[in-house]
Amino acid sequence: MTKLESRPAPNEAEATVAGPTGADATGPAAAGMETTSIRTGHGFDLGRLQAYLSDKLPDPASAFDVSQFRGGQSNPTFLLDAGSRRYVLRKKPPGDLLPSAHLIEREYAVFEKLAATALPVPTVRHLCEDPEVIGTPFYVMDYLDGRVFRDPALHGCTAEERAAIYDSMNETMATLHAIDYAAAGLETFGRPSNYVARQIALWTKQYRAAETETIEPIEALISWLPEHIPDGEEHAIAHGDFRLENLVFARDSAKVLAVLDWELATLGHPLCDVAYNCMVYDLPSTTPNLGGLSDLDLPSLGIPLQADYVAAYCRRTGREEIAEFDFYKAFALFRFASIAQGIYARALEGSASAPNALEVGRLARPLADLGWAQVSWRA
Repeated sequence: MTKLESRPAPNEAEATVAGPTGADATGPAAAGMETTSIRTGHGFDLGRLQAYLSDKLPDPASAFDVSQFRGGQSNPTFLLDAGSRRYVLRKKPPGDLLPSAHLIEREYAVFEKLAATALPVPTVRHLCEDPEVIGTPFYVMDYLDGRVFRDPALHGCTAEERAAIYDSMNETMATLHAIDYAAAGLETFGRPSNYVARQIALWTKQYRAAETETIEPIEALISWLPEHIPDGEEHAIAHGDFRLENLVFARDSAKVLAVLDWELATLGHPLCDVAYNCMVYDLPSTTPNLGGLSDLDLPSLGIPLQADYVAAYCRRTGREEIAEFDFYKAFALFRFASIAQGIYARALEGSASAPNALEVGRLARPLADLGWAQVSWRA
């Protein structure tokens, strides 16, 4: 079993961002998007992989087909089709990497630990830390035959289905934050004290490392956020990228089958997850590669208003309210702007993992504008 060690969030962590096209896709335990042929620079020796996995998977096949999921800004992800069974392979990208980035070993270990909790996660099968097999470390997990929704407006669903999906996402997030992380063996998963301050410092450093131009609202947030951190600390497992697209839903119901994409997870403040999860309420539906809800008639769609969605989370977690939610929203948008800037810098240098990286990276400025709008009235 892989040992979990306390680490900061990845220095080069990048969120997987999908476009607003399509209501659902066949959901792997990975990126939840369509597959293509393996992209240039991401290939590996298939025969060597098949030989290596021949005695490490249930019902191993003598051969299998491999295709690559379109998503995966940080860690390339592949579908292994063995005929009677399907698996998902997630690997580090090629090239020189910072030691605390692209921690697929950490993600694998989290899935192992959370398998015994109430939170649904994919079943992992094998971790290979030997880069000689396919060029970088990787792990294999079971494929999930479910739905992954890429559009927060859930086009193609009925109002009743949308309401149920959002409620199930809300319940799953509350379930995550209620987990006794020490009892789950995750007490060394991070340093929860001073989480928000350390995250602001980390993502400021990340932004500076990837900076390509002066973005005025980011500069304003970098100055304002550290001086206005709300009093009080809470400690929970913080997913770091908890959003609709990182959940796999059952095909015939709103039940969540798995929570995916744990590269940014650590021990931290649960309200950072809530604010990040609510970012779609601030984004218009036309936002490239993200979509959003701010310009839509949510009651007619069956999607809860942000206030009602947050109130449901509060009920489930025994809170009366979330004080200073505007701060947490501003931080979430700043953090995502920093992530987008990192993706943009990698796209410019030609080392990004996904083909839409340049377009995603250009979201840094509008995300920062929205973040500063949350709190500029308090400045």
